[in-house]
Amino acid sequence: MSLALDSAAQDLLFREARTANAFTDEPVTDDQVEAVYDLVKYGPTSMNQQPLRMVLVRSAEARERLVGYLSEGNRKKTAAAPLVVILAADLEFHEELPTQFPHFPQAKSLFAERAVREPSARLNASLQVGYFVIGVRAAGLAAGPMTGFDAEGIDKEFFSDGEHSVLAVVNIGRPGENAWFARSPRLAYEQVVTTV
Repeated sequence: MSLALDSAAQDLLFREARTANAFTDEPVTDDQVEAVYDLVKYGPTSMNQQPLRMVLVRSAEARERLVGYLSEGNRKKTAAAPLVVILAADLEFHEELPTQFPHFPQAKSLFAERAVREPSARLNASLQVGYFVIGVRAAGLAAGPMTGFDAEGIDKEFFSDGEHSVLAVVNIGRPGENAWFARSPRLAYEQVVTTV
């Protein structure tokens, strides 16, 4: 089987990478997060939409506010993680479409309807969430993405403008002691792929 990435890169990004549940105390810097973003912003989305927005939860006060909205199993590890990031879809992303975008007039018109814009924002920001997790791994860090939370509560607490919708909360850092659960099985190619 031939892939452009060498085996070590494949392992770093996929085969050996796992969701981390414990981290060391080593901080995650703004420079590291910026480097991750500067890589993953190039991931493909429909019509080059970029609806993903990130909130870096660094202060103890903000962390405490967030943890209260997480499911019980996610609270302790989030309280202790070096960095927590709230990843959300900007439901008004169309206001940020670059004017040099080839289909700018058609896109602005298409996304003027919230019924069209909102599902597109959620789908494309979700793609960007996946890219973000891979980018964290590419930076040599571990990610612990979570969806076990009160989304409505987080939206009200952190996005009171009503223009953003949380998709995931991600703990980030260097993996600590007992960071990994046992690897869960994956479906085989034959179970997933059909040809028509």
